[in-house]
Amino acid sequence: MSTLALEVVGIDDGVPGIRTLTLANPDRSVLPSFTPGSHIIIQWPDGANAYSLTGESAAPAEYVVSVLECPQGRGGSRWIHRDLTPGSVVLAHPPRSAFAPVLRARRHLLVAAGIGITPMVSHLRSARRWGRDVRLLYVHREGRGAYVDEITSLTDDASFFTDRAAFLAELSPTLANQPFGTHVYICGPSQFIDDIVATATELGWPRGRIHVEHFGGELAPGDPFEVELASSGEVFTVESGVSLLESLTARGHAIPNLCHQGVCGECRVPVRSGAVLHRDLYLTDDERREEMMACVSRGTGRVELDL
Repeated sequence: MSTLALEVVGIDDGVPGIRTLTLANPDRSVLPSFTPGSHIIIQWPDGANAYSLTGESAAPAEYVVSVLECPQGRGGSRWIHRDLTPGSVVLAHPPRSAFAPVLRARRHLLVAAGIGITPMVSHLRSARRWGRDVRLLYVHREGRGAYVDEITSLTDDASFFTDRAAFLAELSPTLANQPFGTHVYICGPSQFIDDIVATATELGWPRGRIHVEHFGGELAPGDPFEVELASSGEVFTVESGVSLLESLTARGHAIPNLCHQGVCGECRVPVRSGAVLHRDLYLTDDERREEMMACVSRGTGRVELDL
């Protein structure tokens, strides 16, 4: 995968615990355009993480990302918060999106928690540019809201919450009273996403109109599943809370890997048969018929891999 060498040209620590980076080409040339809802993968010394792009999407001079510091995480956010300074150069993979606004949608309902607001900012920019109907619900800790001023400049139809009970009281009637053809986009902690998807489903929302962005948080551990390797006939169980990548590596199989978030595409493995619960943000629908991302996706029942 190609990479971009980007210079840190701005750092904003105005929101406690969140560092916003402005990145540019060292020669200040135009960067690749991107679809609203896109992310870039930034490499750090021991891995790589994906971060949503929040700035202008058409022929941008700069990329802007905001990173929540996670002291108990894998280390990428700590590196960004503690080691990067103006003038630092980072390696990043070009923009990619699995969370784009559906153009045929009658309305776009955005629901975000905490740092999950970041992909919604580019959605709001797009809606403003093209005159699309958009509504935002954003819940965050007191004093920890990101992009609040920018959001209010982009839309008059945003509701902000620092109290979870008040947010939940607004959520159900909002989901229940959307016009037919509305699509909902959800980003935040894994349990937050699961709870809202469950609420929307109970209210009759078809799954095709519910879109989620999972990266940046811990996925649910998932159910155990069996794996059969076609080349050797070996069968083993991937336990709950253990990834297929970890299980394959423990058995001596060298699987390329980088991000561990299902966004970089490095750990894709070929699937010969079986049902897969895809939880990545990389593979296309066609690719998912024959491959899965070993770091995040899981089988249901038994999966046969062409390994």
